[in-house]
Amino acid sequence: MSADARIAELNLELPPAPKPGGVYKPVVVVGNMAYVSGHGPLRPDGTMITGKVGVDLDEEQAHQAARQVGLTILASLKANLGSLDRVVRTVKSLGMVNAVPDFQNHPQVINGYSNLLKDVFGEDGVGARSAVGMGSLPGNIPVEIEVIFEIRD
Repeated sequence: MSADARIAELNLELPPAPKPGGVYKPVVVVGNMAYVSGHGPLRPDGTMITGKVGVDLDEEQAHQAARQVGLTILASLKANLGSLDRVVRTVKSLGMVNAVPDFQNHPQVINGYSNLLKDVFGEDGVGARSAVGMGSLPGNIPVEIEVIFEIRD
């Protein structure tokens, strides 16, 4: 089943593809690789999920925020590639969690994103990954993720 069809089958709602918040491109294609800039948890209504994990959000809320980041990334990919069916596989992701210093479950938070990509792309959605904590993130978002995909013409 195609990735675009899986989005429909899973009843996933992609937010609008976000506009850059600075001087950069959301997606840059070089050869058969798509480099996706850091994205935050943009809701379908255009607002961002905000807050620090361990103060404003608990682990489950942060997990859901990471899933929303995944949907935002898919929206940017679709806007830039024309179809998610061009994605061959996830190569590498970096997940950053805005958390209190003693928070230790960064990988479990970023699993919200990773599970979404697996749901959409199957095993090809699972790539190499890092999940790290940050003292802050832009706009006080709880999660930011950047990713590299292999794509086809």
